[in-house]
Amino acid sequence: MSPPSLFMTPSMASLMIRVTAAGLLLLLAACNPVFNWREVRPDNTALALLLPCKPDKAERSVPLGGRPTELAMLGCDAGDATFAIAVATLDDAAQAAAVLAGWQTATLANLKAAGGGQTSPLKLPGADPLPAVLVRASGQRADGRAVQSQAAYFSQGRQVFQAVIYADKMDPEVAETFFSSLKLDAGSPR
Repeated sequence: MSPPSLFMTPSMASLMIRVTAAGLLLLLAACNPVFNWREVRPDNTALALLLPCKPDKAERSVPLGGRPTELAMLGCDAGDATFAIAVATLDDAAQAAAVLAGWQTATLANLKAAGGGQTSPLKLPGADPLPAVLVRASGQRADGRAVQSQAAYFSQGRQVFQAVIYADKMDPEVAETFFSSLKLDAGSPR
């Protein structure tokens, strides 16, 4: 048996470089997951939720309840899905039920949702007593491609909310993480 060499052969150096490069690639992949969940709090609301990516902000005027209303949105894309939260502040909290119903109808119409979607109750502590709902639907994107959506509609005080995911194929675990993260501070209605 000969003593180990203090110098690497070219084939050993090449192998070492390949192993190191593979290790670095795995490390980089581990540091950049598809879903990098983070807590966000939309401005001027009592809402906290998890989004899987750094959200962009936008505001626009939309017709809600028959009146132009400022809608604030946070949204991002991750894992072939779009995640968004939208909030509007109404003049009167008594309008919330009608506004949320109209919002659901408009969203389903924009999706050209087959069968109008499936609605189920959503338990959301801190939300107003009018029913918070989760609506599942399949439809079409603006370009005609198929899309699946899940959208939660709820209110607190004068604020109405929509939390939504649009995806080619809905991942149940991802949807569960997103919707179960919705939290409203009960003592802070706006």
